[in-house]
Amino acid sequence: MFELLTIEDNVRVSPEHIGLGKKEAVIASLASKYENKIIMEYGVVLAITDVLEVTGGTIEVDDAGIYYSAKFTAMTFVPKLHEVVEGTVVDITDFGVFVRFGPIDGMCHISQIVNDFISYDRKTGILSGKDSNKNLKIGDEVRARIIGISLDKKEINKINITMRQPGLGAIVWLEAEKEAKIKAKTKPEEPAPKAKAPPKKAKKE
Repeated sequence: MFELLTIEDNVRVSPEHIGLGKKEAVIASLASKYENKIIMEYGVVLAITDVLEVTGGTIEVDDAGIYYSAKFTAMTFVPKLHEVVEGTVVDITDFGVFVRFGPIDGMCHISQIVNDFISYDRKTGILSGKDSNKNLKIGDEVRARIIGISLDKKEINKINITMRQPGLGAIVWLEAEKEAKIKAKTKPEEPAPKAKAPPKKAKKE
């Protein structure tokens, strides 16, 4: 999920960074270009950690900036398809919930929350299962699986998740299921009912 990547790119050092040393100016310019942004090839770039190589230093007509070619390392958050993640419910709507894991949010459609009919109470902001009695509210910790990723620049939310598969769902649900299984295993077995003796035949006089 978190990865340290080596990237090569051209970068423009703006005039306000020219007073810095070359490496520091390039790092500052790369940070402005990459940090806290979703890049389709790399995921979410969290920080520029180091500049390994800087070459060039050209100036274009009518441009006060300086252009370099840079090889650098960046700490990124890369969501993987089918990866299991744990996060916190940060928003609930009538069509699903938004779960924050790492620096981004994933959307879980209401049909992917639990195998049950779910109702949404707008006043309390709680989702409730009809038969399972499972509730979900903002702040709940959940475990989910990534089922869709679209890291383009047009969408705000790009990660789709599910909680319907075995082992997924709100952590409190999973803990309750685990406790129920433990109790079922430790419950003493009831003795088998004794076989009834066959009825005695009446004696003939």
